[in-house]
Amino acid sequence: MNSRHIFLTAFLAASGLFAADPAPRPSAPPVPLPPGDVPPPSTPPTGPKDPSGAQPAPIQGQAAPPVAAKPDRKPSVLRVNVTNQPWDFIRPWGKHQPYSRRAVGAVLADKRVLVTGELVANANYLEFEAPDGGLKVAASIDVVDYEANLAILKCDDPKFMAAFESVGFTTANVGDELSIWQLESTGTLLVTKGSMTTAEVTPYPVDGSPLLVYRATVALQFRDSSFTLPVVKDGKLAGLVARYDNNTKSAEIVPAPVIQHFLKDAAKEPYEGFGRAGMAFSITRDPQLRRYVGLGNASGGVYVSDVLHDGPAEKAGIKEGDVVLEIDGEAVDQDGNYLDPNYGKLSLAHLVSTRHFVGDELKFTIFRDGARKTLPVKITHQSSEKSVIEPYIIDRAPQFYVLGGLVLQELSRQFLREWGNDWIKKAPEEFVYLDRQQNELYPEGGRKVVILSGVLPSPLTLGYEELHQMIVTKINGMAIERLSDVPLALAKAVNGLDKVEFEGDPSTIYLDAAAIAKGDEELKENYRIPVLKRLE
Repeated sequence: MNSRHIFLTAFLAASGLFAADPAPRPSAPPVPLPPGDVPPPSTPPTGPKDPSGAQPAPIQGQAAPPVAAKPDRKPSVLRVNVTNQPWDFIRPWGKHQPYSRRAVGAVLADKRVLVTGELVANANYLEFEAPDGGLKVAASIDVVDYEANLAILKCDDPKFMAAFESVGFTTANVGDELSIWQLESTGTLLVTKGSMTTAEVTPYPVDGSPLLVYRATVALQFRDSSFTLPVVKDGKLAGLVARYDNNTKSAEIVPAPVIQHFLKDAAKEPYEGFGRAGMAFSITRDPQLRRYVGLGNASGGVYVSDVLHDGPAEKAGIKEGDVVLEIDGEAVDQDGNYLDPNYGKLSLAHLVSTRHFVGDELKFTIFRDGARKTLPVKITHQSSEKSVIEPYIIDRAPQFYVLGGLVLQELSRQFLREWGNDWIKKAPEEFVYLDRQQNELYPEGGRKVVILSGVLPSPLTLGYEELHQMIVTKINGMAIERLSDVPLALAKAVNGLDKVEFEGDPSTIYLDAAAIAKGDEELKENYRIPVLKRLE
C-alpha cells in the first residue's frame, strides 16, 4: 500500500493547499437533484446575523445588556450596508435573490474601512452610514482577500470620513479581556466584554487556508449591523468577529496579525495574498512511522505526504517522504508545531503564511536517507483559478455552455456549495470526492473538470431529461479538459451529429448538430435565458 495513504493524517499542511484529512467518500450516493429543482442559495456560516435572513441564526443572548459607552472623541467605527446577490451555479445564466447585510467597520489611518471579506462577497451595492443612522455615502471595495476573509472599503467623500478617528492595532493573548463593539440605532457604542480563550491555526471558510484565529467567550446580544464586529483591547483593534455561536457564546475572530499582514500586502500593487509552501504533511507520533523513515529515537519532524506539482516546495527539491525538522531555525515538533514567541505552540502554517510574505525565502531543514539537508523554499501564492476544481468563485459569473439543452460547466466548490452548508454530505458523491482528492487525481494540474450539470427539456433532449451530474470526457472524439474546448470540439461534427461522451451510464449520446443551431432561439425564449454560453 502506498505510504501516502498509510500515513496521511488530519493535519493541514503549511501550504494550506491540501486537506491532509480528506473527507472519505460517502458509503452511498445522496439522492440527486432532479432537473429543474434549485437548491437553496448557500451562504457560508458567518458572524451574527442581521434581520434580513441572509445570514446564520441571530444572536439571542440572555445575559445582561452590554455597556453603553459615550465617546469623548470622534468615533472610529461606522456602519457598512451591503446588498449582495450571488450567482446561481445550478442555473449559471442567472442569479439568486438579493439580500442585505449590515456591519460595523473599523476606520483605518488612511480613512479607508476594514471589514470581513464575507460581508462584501458578490456585492451589488455598498454604502457607509454614520453611527447615528444619519448621513450615508456610497462606498466601494478597494482590496479584498476572500481567503483571509478581509476587505478594505473606501468612499470618495473626504468630508464624510473626516468625522472619524482611526484605530490602532494590538495583539492579544489567552486570558486577555477583549471588548466587542456594537452600535445602537441611536449611534451609541455598546461594549460587551469577554475573555480570550485560545489562539490557534485553523482552516478559513472560503478555501481552507490555515491561518491564525482568536477565540473568545462573550455573551453578545442581537443588534442591528452585527455581521462584522470590531474586537478591541486597550482601545486598539485586536481583530474582527467573523463568526459567533450563540449556544456556546464563542466568538471566532480574524486576529490582528492576519489583518496587519493583509494591510501590508494591500499597500502594494498588485495584491499578492498570503504565501504558501505547496506541501502537505503528516504527524509522526507513530513509532512505526518514525522507524520507517529512519528517525529512530530522534524527536520532532513531520512527514511530507504530498507536494504540489511545480509549487515552491517541489521547486526547492522537497520530495514526498522527506521529514521537515526545522523552518528558518525554528524546530518543528512531531505534531507540526513550532514554539511561537507570542502564542506558544502553533502550527508551522502560521510561520510560513503569516509571519512571512510572498517572495520570502525560508530555509527548510529536512531529513532524507539518513541525513539532514537544508533547502531554500521561496514561498508564493497559488491563485485559486489555477486549481483543477476552484475552491471559490466570487464576484464573477460562472462559465457555462448550453448545448441543445445540455447544461455544461466546469466543476467548482462554489457549485457544490449550492447544496447548502452541509454540501460535503449532500452534494453529488463523486464530485465531492474529486474536489477533496484533486491534487492526487490530477497532479499535473492545468485542466478543469467539465460536467453536465442538468438538462433543459427540448425536442433535442427527448429521453435525456433525467441526465445530470455527469463528467464530460469527449465531444466528437476530442478530449474535453476545460469548457473552452467545447466550441472547438463542436466544429468536428461527424455526419451531422455531435457525439458527447461521459463517465458513467450512458457513456455516449448523440445530438443533431443542425437542429441545435435552429433550436437555440427557442431555448432562450422558453427558458428566458439571455445567452446560451459564457466562456470568459
